[in-house]
Amino acid sequence: MAIKGAIPVAFADVFPVGAYATKVEAVSDFEASKSGQQVQARDKATGLPMWAVTVSDPDPDARESAAKVKIPASVMPVLPDELPGLPFRPVEFEGLTVTPWVNGAGRLAYSFKATGLRAPVGAASKAAGKAA
Repeated sequence: MAIKGAIPVAFADVFPVGAYATKVEAVSDFEASKSGQQVQARDKATGLPMWAVTVSDPDPDARESAAKVKIPASVMPVLPDELPGLPFRPVEFEGLTVTPWVNGAGRLAYSFKATGLRAPVGAASKAAGKAA
């Protein structure tokens, strides 16, 4: 089989209705962390610290309504500015990949990773149109 590792995917294929970020936090390295001392995980390919962006998926047909997208970066990624009239932050991921895996319950799960994030193109104008 020619597929090895993470599979590149288009943002719109994973989040066809969009994604809404709620927070960014450091990913813990559970093997290196000791009692009371948290160690941040590092990306195996780049060595950069790993960050997890928690997002909500508003797609009513989505199997899961929340996901975490990991981003390797030297500094914590900054979420896009809040938009007037919205209680969340629309976000798009750049360089999105997915790695399927089988969880402890024997069910198929997905791990998402991206190279960066940004505000969706046209998000401000769409929000302004809805608020009017």
